[in-house]
Amino acid sequence: MSFAAPTLPALSLFETRVLGVLAEKQRTVPDSYPLTLNAVVSGCNQKTSRSPVLDVSEAEAQAALDSLKGYSLVTESSGGRAFRYAHNADRVLHLPSQSVILLTVLMLRGPQTAGELRIACDRMHNFADISSVEGFLNEMAERPAGALVVRLARLPGARESRWAHLLSGAPAEALAGPDADARGADVSLGEVAALKANLARLEAEVSDLRSLLARVCSELGIVPAQGG
Repeated sequence: MSFAAPTLPALSLFETRVLGVLAEKQRTVPDSYPLTLNAVVSGCNQKTSRSPVLDVSEAEAQAALDSLKGYSLVTESSGGRAFRYAHNADRVLHLPSQSVILLTVLMLRGPQTAGELRIACDRMHNFADISSVEGFLNEMAERPAGALVVRLARLPGARESRWAHLLSGAPAEALAGPDADARGADVSLGEVAALKANLARLEAEVSDLRSLLARVCSELGIVPAQGG
């Protein structure tokens, strides 16, 4: 079975985060929806209900929005002084709202059990029971146009299997297989990408600070000490 819908390429971590934010805010803050770029950035960088926690810049969010527009997953409209953005995932992927909500939580929070998903979705939709959640997950896993979710191998000691979305391709847990080291397999490709992005930003900030220090020292006539 294919891991991704054939009509879409594998989305990046920033693209899934932006798409997830738009789908989440449509239901949790409908009065502010569609969202401005600033609202998208704020939603992407929330410290709660997000895994991994990211530090997405305006430029990175805009690039993700533009890319998602190219896939018709996002629409843009002008409202007031700023452009506003809305998701179009339900129409593009031909999914009911319940399935979109489950995908939203998986995009924003990473792999979850059906029970965890039911609780996490509560602000957007009240699933009657865990069986209802599993029903929609199984439909997406067996989708004729290409699976959108996958049930991961159960971790040692775990009572339930977790589910992951496939909009970014197969997650590390699925590729590693059930015999892989549980701790290593629990680090997703998205988390690795986030760490690399954060490292690149930190390196750029250090470079900027060094340049600023050099200018200040030059203006004051101070020779900066050389690091060992």
